[in-house]
Amino acid sequence: MLAVALAVAVVSGCGLIGDGDAEQMNMQEAGDRAEQMLDGMFGAIEPSVETQRGPSSDSICTDFKNDSTGTGSITRRRYVMTIISDERRGSFLGLVERHWKKDGYEITSVRKHKDSPAIFASTPEGFRVVLQFGFKGQASFDVTSPCVTESEVTEAPREPLDPSSPAAEGLPYVRSDFWSAEAPAPSASGG
Repeated sequence: MLAVALAVAVVSGCGLIGDGDAEQMNMQEAGDRAEQMLDGMFGAIEPSVETQRGPSSDSICTDFKNDSTGTGSITRRRYVMTIISDERRGSFLGLVERHWKKDGYEITSVRKHKDSPAIFASTPEGFRVVLQFGFKGQASFDVTSPCVTESEVTEAPREPLDPSSPAAEGLPYVRSDFWSAEAPAPSASGG
């Protein structure tokens, strides 16, 4: 039975939570917390980047304490619409990793892939966060809550897209003098 419960947790994106604040949250509160975390991540990126909210998702997960269902998990997403050049991806990943470590996140895995690198981490509250590069080099952030009390969840507000705008294609299109530059970022020591 435990093997089945663990498999459900892995597939659903839920994890075990300890005696922390997340244990008392419902899905709406977890979604709100995920949005705060995303805002904090983007607030730490300098120079700033343009972003677009992605769709939220939720799932049911197993309550390991009661060996039953009735708890849920929520995922919130943001896409980086600023073009981050191949030469600046390492700097972008490094900046985010340092911010996460400063906030007490544990880096759980790093995917060192030329075209689609990624960093995976978990927060002290049990949220899982991911920064990954995907199709056409677009960076995206996902924040997934631990198992929390199931509840109604409202979608985070997203601006409607003009079908003729570059944003409608879902790819990075905003140029940045810093992040889109086709030369490695200067080192912090100026050399």
